[in-house]
Formats: sequence, C-alpha cells, structure tokens
Amino acid sequence: MLTIVWDVDDVLNDLMYQWFTHFWLVAHPDSHCLYTDLSANPPHEDLGITREEYLASLDEFRRTGRARNMRPNQEILSWLRSHGSCFRHVALTARPLESAPDVANWVLRHFGAWIRTFGVVPTRFGEHEPIYDRNKAEYLRWFRSGDILVDDSMENIREAQELGLKTLLFPQPWNNSTLSNEMVLHKLSEWAEVS
Repeated sequence: MLTIVWDVDDVLNDLMYQWFTHFWLVAHPDSHCLYTDLSANPPHEDLGITREEYLASLDEFRRTGRARNMRPNQEILSWLRSHGSCFRHVALTARPLESAPDVANWVLRHFGAWIRTFGVVPTRFGEHEPIYDRNKAEYLRWFRSGDILVDDSMENIREAQELGLKTLLFPQPWNNSTLSNEMVLHKLSEWAEVS
C-alpha cells in the first residue's frame, strides 16, 4: 500500500486564499492585487511588503477563529471517502511550531479517518528548540515511508523527486501546475490501481 504525504496549507485547505481574502484585503481595501495575481509563495513582493511583514500578518491570521475553522478541501475529502482506504496517509506541514497544535487538530478533525500521522517542519525556531529538519526533503529523507508527495510548492516537489518519490504539484496561482484538482486526484487513483 502506497503512502501519500499531503501538504496541509493550500492543499488540504485554502489558507492563502482565506488569509488574502479575509485578512489582507480587509486591512488593505485599496489593494488592486487579486488572489490569482499571486505569482510566488511567499507573495510579499506581489503585495509590495517585506517578507517579515507578510509572515507577521499570516501568523496573526493563523491565530484567528477563521483560520482554525477553515473548511477542508471538499474535492480531496470526497476523494478520500471513495479511494482513501487504498493508501496510507501522512500530513506534512511547514509552519511555525507555535501554530502546529491548531493545524494538527484541524487535520485530525477533518481528515483523521485517513490521515493518522502528522509531521511538522518548523519554519522558524525558538532559542532552545532543536533543529531536526530544515525543509520537507530532509523530513522525508528521515521518514523514509512516503511514496507520493502532493504539494503546492515547486521546490518541495523537485526535492521529493530527487529522493525518488512520485509527486503531484497541486495547482495554485504561484506554481506552474498543468493539472486541475480533479486531475491530481485522478492520477492518485491510477497509482492505487497499479500498486
């Protein structure tokens, strides 16, 4: 049975869209930028702010009830109900440790019937926090149980391919995926049939 490693933010949920629509635009009503204009993640240059300003805003949003209660990706949830038992599943997120408990709870609340393993790669470290992995590739190299990575980051996809994983780039405005959500899930179903 193959193991799918799912990115959380912007795959299992729509964090960037929620932040942009309900937090950034509310605080910046004169902004002419559209969500579909975000050509990079992080999108600070598209928004005309510093990386630090973007991260502070996103961290603030992650502490809100809206972020803790985001709707899960309905297409993935439906696919899991039909095909999820053909795979094992892992959630792997890169975010500050401070927000990891909330997102772990969110993943298990919405996807816990299938996703039973949760990993986090901290994006920023406190003074006394040990550094085990600096990116998802290092985590996946250590974990050694993932077969497929579904992620919205082209860098994470490239590094996972170098490790020998099958990969699917989940479509977002900031990547060059040629697949739709439906096509990503169809490809996963095909891989289940040949494994």
